[in-house]
Amino acid sequence: MRGDELLIKAREAMIAAVHSFNSAGLFFRAELYIVTAIIAWTYLMHAYYKREGVDFRYKKGGVVQKTKHGADKHWELGQCLSHQGCPLEKGVVDNLKFLSEIRHEIEHQSTNRIDDALGAKLQACSINFNDAIKRLFGKEFALEKRLPLALQFVTFDGSQRASLIGQDLPPNVATAMDDFHGRLSAEEQADPKFRYRVAFVPKVAGKASKSDIAVEFVKPGTEEAKGVERVLLKETERPKYLPSEIVAKAKVDGFPHFEMYDHTKLAQQLDARNPGKGYGVSVAGKWYWYEGWLEKVLEKLEEGWTRP
Repeated sequence: MRGDELLIKAREAMIAAVHSFNSAGLFFRAELYIVTAIIAWTYLMHAYYKREGVDFRYKKGGVVQKTKHGADKHWELGQCLSHQGCPLEKGVVDNLKFLSEIRHEIEHQSTNRIDDALGAKLQACSINFNDAIKRLFGKEFALEKRLPLALQFVTFDGSQRASLIGQDLPPNVATAMDDFHGRLSAEEQADPKFRYRVAFVPKVAGKASKSDIAVEFVKPGTEEAKGVERVLLKETERPKYLPSEIVAKAKVDGFPHFEMYDHTKLAQQLDARNPGKGYGVSVAGKWYWYEGWLEKVLEKLEEGWTRP
Protein backbone atom coordinates (compact mmCIF):
# COMPACT_ATOMS: atom_id res chain seq x y z
CA MET A 1 0.00 0.00 0.00
CA ARG A 2 1.06 3.58 -0.70
CA GLY A 3 0.72 4.58 2.98
CA ASP A 4 2.96 1.74 4.12
CA GLU A 5 5.59 2.67 1.56
CA LEU A 6 5.59 6.28 2.75
CA LEU A 7 5.98 5.20 6.38
CA ILE A 8 8.88 2.89 5.55
CA LYS A 9 10.59 5.65 3.59
CA ALA A 10 10.07 8.12 6.45
CA ARG A 11 11.63 5.76 8.96
CA GLU A 12 14.56 4.83 6.73
CA ALA A 13 15.25 8.48 5.89
CA MET A 14 15.48 9.45 9.59
CA ILE A 15 17.76 6.49 10.29
CA ALA A 16 19.97 7.62 7.40
CA ALA A 17 19.97 11.20 8.73
CA VAL A 18 21.16 10.12 12.18
CA HIS A 19 23.75 7.73 10.76
CA SER A 20 25.08 10.53 8.56
CA PHE A 21 25.45 12.87 11.52
CA ASN A 22 27.14 10.19 13.64
CA SER A 23 29.53 9.04 10.90
CA ALA A 24 33.18 9.72 11.55
CA GLY A 25 35.13 11.69 8.97
CA LEU A 26 32.25 13.66 7.46
CA PHE A 27 32.62 17.44 7.26
CA PHE A 28 29.01 18.41 6.42
CA ARG A 29 27.14 16.38 9.02
CA ALA A 30 24.57 19.00 10.04
CA GLU A 31 23.80 19.83 6.41
CA LEU A 32 23.32 16.16 5.50
CA TYR A 33 21.19 15.57 8.58
CA ILE A 34 18.88 18.54 7.97
CA VAL A 35 18.18 17.76 4.31
CA THR A 36 17.55 14.06 4.99
CA ALA A 37 15.52 14.66 8.16
CA ILE A 38 13.20 17.05 6.33
CA ILE A 39 12.62 14.33 3.73
CA ALA A 40 11.83 11.92 6.59
CA TRP A 41 9.30 14.28 8.18
CA THR A 42 7.69 15.01 4.80
CA TYR A 43 7.11 11.30 4.16
CA LEU A 44 5.81 10.86 7.71
CA MET A 45 3.27 13.65 7.24
CA HIS A 46 2.24 12.25 3.85
CA ALA A 47 1.73 8.82 5.42
CA TYR A 48 -0.39 10.38 8.17
CA TYR A 49 -2.52 12.45 5.79
CA LYS A 50 -2.90 9.44 3.48
CA ARG A 51 -4.29 7.41 6.38
CA GLU A 52 -6.61 10.24 7.45
CA GLY A 53 -7.98 10.68 3.93
CA VAL A 54 -6.47 14.13 3.41
CA ASP A 55 -5.56 14.88 -0.22
CA PHE A 56 -2.01 16.26 0.03
CA ARG A 57 -1.68 17.20 -3.63
CA TYR A 58 -1.44 20.79 -4.86
CA LYS A 59 -4.55 21.92 -6.72
CA LYS A 60 -5.46 25.00 -8.71
CA GLY A 61 -9.10 25.56 -9.54
CA GLY A 62 -9.80 22.00 -8.39
CA VAL A 63 -7.26 20.57 -10.85
CA VAL A 64 -4.30 18.58 -9.48
CA GLN A 65 -1.03 20.31 -10.35
CA LYS A 66 1.64 18.30 -12.16
CA THR A 67 5.42 18.38 -12.37
CA LYS A 68 6.92 19.05 -15.79
CA HIS A 69 7.21 15.29 -16.28
CA GLY A 70 3.56 14.62 -15.42
CA ALA A 71 3.67 13.45 -11.77
CA ASP A 72 1.27 14.83 -9.14
CA LYS A 73 2.77 17.68 -7.09
CA HIS A 74 2.59 16.80 -3.41
CA TRP A 75 2.83 19.17 -0.44
CA GLU A 76 6.28 20.04 0.83
CA LEU A 77 6.86 19.93 4.59
CA GLY A 78 5.90 23.56 5.16
CA GLN A 79 2.44 23.01 3.68
CA CYS A 80 2.02 19.82 5.73
CA LEU A 81 2.81 21.76 8.91
CA SER A 82 0.41 24.61 8.11
CA HIS A 83 -2.58 22.35 7.39
CA GLN A 84 -5.29 22.56 10.04
CA GLY A 85 -5.16 18.80 10.52
CA CYS A 86 -1.45 18.73 11.42
CA PRO A 87 -1.09 16.47 14.49
CA LEU A 88 2.22 17.90 15.73
CA GLU A 89 2.74 20.04 18.84
CA LYS A 90 3.84 23.66 18.48
CA GLY A 91 7.37 23.00 19.74
CA VAL A 92 7.80 20.28 17.12
CA VAL A 93 6.48 22.57 14.38
CA ASP A 94 8.79 25.40 15.52
CA ASN A 95 11.76 23.03 15.38
CA LEU A 96 10.92 21.91 11.84
CA LYS A 97 10.26 25.43 10.59
CA PHE A 98 13.62 26.50 12.02
CA LEU A 99 15.47 23.64 10.31
CA SER A 100 13.63 24.36 7.06
CA GLU A 101 14.84 27.96 7.12
CA ILE A 102 18.40 26.81 7.80
CA ARG A 103 18.09 24.35 4.90
CA HIS A 104 17.21 27.21 2.56
CA GLU A 105 20.48 28.89 3.60
CA ILE A 106 22.68 25.81 3.18
CA GLU A 107 21.00 23.90 0.36
CA HIS A 108 22.79 25.49 -2.59
CA GLN A 109 26.01 26.75 -1.04
CA SER A 110 28.95 25.55 0.99
CA THR A 111 29.05 26.31 4.72
CA ASN A 112 31.67 26.04 7.41
CA ARG A 113 31.12 23.75 10.37
CA ILE A 114 27.74 24.43 11.99
CA ASP A 115 27.27 21.11 13.80
CA ASP A 116 27.82 22.43 17.32
CA ALA A 117 25.68 25.53 16.82
CA LEU A 118 22.69 23.44 15.68
CA GLY A 119 23.22 20.30 17.76
CA ALA A 120 20.38 20.96 20.25
CA LYS A 121 17.88 21.49 17.41
CA LEU A 122 19.00 18.33 15.61
CA GLN A 123 18.73 16.28 18.81
CA ALA A 124 15.20 17.58 19.38
CA CYS A 125 14.28 16.80 15.77
CA SER A 126 15.35 13.15 16.18
CA ILE A 127 13.52 12.67 19.48
CA ASN A 128 10.41 14.41 18.13
CA PHE A 129 10.36 12.13 15.07
CA ASN A 130 10.62 9.00 17.20
CA ASP A 131 7.84 10.22 19.50
CA ALA A 132 5.63 11.16 16.55
CA ILE A 133 5.99 7.92 14.60
CA LYS A 134 5.20 5.89 17.73
CA ARG A 135 2.21 8.05 18.69
CA LEU A 136 0.75 8.23 15.19
CA PHE A 137 1.51 4.72 13.91
CA GLY A 138 2.43 2.50 16.84
CA LYS A 139 5.36 1.59 19.07
CA GLU A 140 6.50 -1.12 16.64
CA PHE A 141 7.93 1.67 14.46
CA ALA A 142 10.17 3.02 17.25
CA LEU A 143 13.75 3.75 16.25
CA GLU A 144 15.46 2.88 19.55
CA LYS A 145 16.54 -0.60 18.49
CA ARG A 146 18.05 0.68 15.24
CA LEU A 147 19.76 3.77 16.69
CA PRO A 148 21.89 3.17 19.81
CA LEU A 149 23.28 6.05 21.88
CA ALA A 150 25.94 7.95 19.94
CA LEU A 151 28.99 8.90 21.98
CA GLN A 152 30.98 12.09 21.50
CA PHE A 153 34.69 11.33 21.75
CA VAL A 154 35.92 14.95 21.68
CA THR A 155 36.07 17.41 24.56
CA PHE A 156 36.49 21.16 24.17
CA ASP A 157 37.63 23.91 26.48
CA GLY A 158 36.04 27.37 26.23
CA SER A 159 38.46 28.82 23.69
CA GLN A 160 38.26 25.74 21.46
CA ARG A 161 34.47 25.81 21.47
CA ALA A 162 34.42 29.53 20.68
CA SER A 163 36.66 28.99 17.69
CA LEU A 164 34.29 26.35 16.37
CA ILE A 165 30.95 28.14 16.73
CA GLY A 166 31.90 31.80 16.84
CA GLN A 167 33.84 33.25 13.94
CA ASP A 168 33.30 30.16 11.75
CA LEU A 169 29.51 30.34 11.77
CA PRO A 170 28.47 31.59 8.30
CA PRO A 171 26.88 35.08 8.49
CA ASN A 172 23.80 33.99 6.53
CA VAL A 173 23.19 31.06 8.91
CA ALA A 174 23.77 33.23 11.99
CA THR A 175 21.32 35.83 10.65
CA ALA A 176 18.70 33.18 9.88
CA MET A 177 19.04 31.75 13.40
CA ASP A 178 18.76 35.16 15.07
CA ASP A 179 15.77 36.09 12.93
CA PHE A 180 13.90 32.89 13.77
CA HIS A 181 14.71 33.06 17.49
CA GLY A 182 13.48 36.66 17.52
CA ARG A 183 10.01 35.45 16.53
CA LEU A 184 9.77 33.07 19.50
CA SER A 185 9.14 33.82 23.16
CA ALA A 186 11.67 32.76 25.80
CA GLU A 187 9.32 29.95 26.81
CA GLU A 188 9.01 28.71 23.23
CA GLN A 189 12.79 28.76 22.80
CA ALA A 190 13.20 26.74 26.01
CA ASP A 191 10.75 24.05 24.86
CA PRO A 192 12.75 20.77 24.63
CA LYS A 193 10.75 19.91 21.53
CA PHE A 194 12.32 22.96 19.88
CA ARG A 195 15.85 22.31 21.12
CA TYR A 196 17.03 19.55 23.42
CA ARG A 197 20.16 20.10 25.45
CA VAL A 198 21.91 17.80 27.90
CA ALA A 199 25.08 18.57 29.82
CA PHE A 200 27.61 15.75 30.25
CA VAL A 201 29.85 16.33 33.27
CA PRO A 202 33.03 14.30 33.98
CA LYS A 203 32.71 12.58 37.37
CA VAL A 204 34.80 10.22 39.47
CA ALA A 205 32.48 7.66 41.04
CA GLY A 206 32.76 6.97 44.75
CA LYS A 207 32.16 3.26 44.27
CA ALA A 208 34.00 1.02 41.83
CA SER A 209 30.72 -0.59 40.79
CA LYS A 210 29.50 2.79 39.51
CA SER A 211 32.71 3.93 37.88
CA ASP A 212 31.67 2.81 34.39
CA ILE A 213 28.28 4.54 34.30
CA ALA A 214 28.44 6.81 31.26
CA VAL A 215 25.38 8.94 32.03
CA GLU A 216 24.13 9.85 35.47
CA PHE A 217 20.88 11.70 36.23
CA VAL A 218 21.35 14.39 38.85
CA LYS A 219 18.26 15.46 40.81
CA PRO A 220 17.53 19.21 40.79
CA GLY A 221 17.93 21.00 44.11
CA THR A 222 20.52 18.63 45.60
CA GLU A 223 23.99 19.69 46.69
CA GLU A 224 25.44 17.67 43.82
CA ALA A 225 23.28 19.56 41.33
CA LYS A 226 24.45 22.88 42.75
CA GLY A 227 28.04 21.77 42.27
CA VAL A 228 27.41 20.78 38.68
CA GLU A 229 25.66 24.14 38.07
CA ARG A 230 23.76 22.74 35.09
CA VAL A 231 21.32 19.95 35.84
CA LEU A 232 21.31 17.22 33.21
CA LEU A 233 17.59 16.51 33.02
CA LYS A 234 15.14 18.57 35.03
CA GLU A 235 12.23 16.63 36.49
CA THR A 236 8.92 17.82 35.04
CA GLU A 237 5.30 17.23 35.98
CA ARG A 238 4.02 14.17 34.15
CA PRO A 239 0.69 14.38 32.31
CA LYS A 240 -2.18 12.78 34.24
CA TYR A 241 -5.47 11.41 32.93
CA LEU A 242 -8.80 10.58 34.51
CA PRO A 243 -10.21 7.11 33.68
CA SER A 244 -12.79 8.75 31.39
CA GLU A 245 -9.95 10.42 29.44
CA ILE A 246 -8.18 7.07 28.99
CA VAL A 247 -11.40 5.57 27.61
CA ALA A 248 -11.93 8.57 25.29
CA LYS A 249 -8.36 8.34 23.95
CA ALA A 250 -8.77 4.59 23.36
CA LYS A 251 -11.91 5.28 21.33
CA VAL A 252 -10.10 7.90 19.23
CA ASP A 253 -7.25 5.42 18.63
CA GLY A 254 -9.60 2.94 16.98
CA PHE A 255 -11.35 1.08 19.80
CA PRO A 256 -14.88 2.58 19.83
CA HIS A 257 -16.36 -0.24 21.91
CA PHE A 258 -13.97 0.22 24.83
CA GLU A 259 -16.06 1.50 27.75
CA MET A 260 -15.49 2.50 31.40
CA TYR A 261 -16.46 -0.98 32.58
CA ASP A 262 -13.82 -2.49 30.29
CA HIS A 263 -11.23 -0.06 31.60
CA THR A 264 -12.07 -0.97 35.21
CA LYS A 265 -11.81 -4.72 34.49
CA LEU A 266 -8.48 -4.31 32.65
CA ALA A 267 -7.03 -2.23 35.49
CA GLN A 268 -8.10 -4.87 38.01
CA GLN A 269 -6.74 -7.70 35.88
CA LEU A 270 -3.31 -6.05 35.63
CA ASP A 271 -3.31 -4.76 39.22
CA ALA A 272 -2.64 -1.39 37.63
CA ARG A 273 -3.29 0.68 40.78
CA ASN A 274 -0.44 -1.03 42.56
CA PRO A 275 1.93 1.88 43.35
CA GLY A 276 4.88 -0.32 42.43
CA LYS A 277 3.65 -0.52 38.83
CA GLY A 278 4.03 3.24 38.35
CA TYR A 279 0.91 3.53 36.20
CA GLY A 280 -0.78 6.27 38.20
CA VAL A 281 -1.08 8.28 41.37
CA SER A 282 -3.73 9.30 43.90
CA VAL A 283 -4.16 13.07 44.22
CA ALA A 284 -6.56 14.47 46.86
CA GLY A 285 -8.38 11.14 47.00
CA LYS A 286 -8.77 10.90 43.22
CA TRP A 287 -6.86 8.46 41.02
CA TYR A 288 -5.05 9.74 37.93
CA TRP A 289 -3.34 7.64 35.27
CA TYR A 290 0.04 8.36 33.70
CA GLU A 291 0.96 8.13 30.00
CA GLY A 292 2.45 4.68 30.60
CA TRP A 293 -0.95 3.29 31.51
CA LEU A 294 -2.53 4.72 28.37
CA GLU A 295 0.20 3.00 26.33
CA LYS A 296 -0.42 -0.28 28.19
CA VAL A 297 -4.19 -0.05 27.55
CA LEU A 298 -3.65 0.53 23.84
CA GLU A 299 -1.10 -2.27 23.71
CA LYS A 300 -3.55 -4.75 25.29
CA LEU A 301 -6.35 -3.65 22.97
CA GLU A 302 -4.11 -4.06 19.94
CA GLU A 303 -3.38 -7.59 21.17
CA GLY A 304 -7.12 -8.29 21.09
CA TRP A 305 -7.97 -7.98 24.79
CA THR A 306 -11.65 -8.32 25.67
CA ARG A 307 -13.39 -8.15 29.01
CA PRO A 308 -13.37 -11.47 30.94
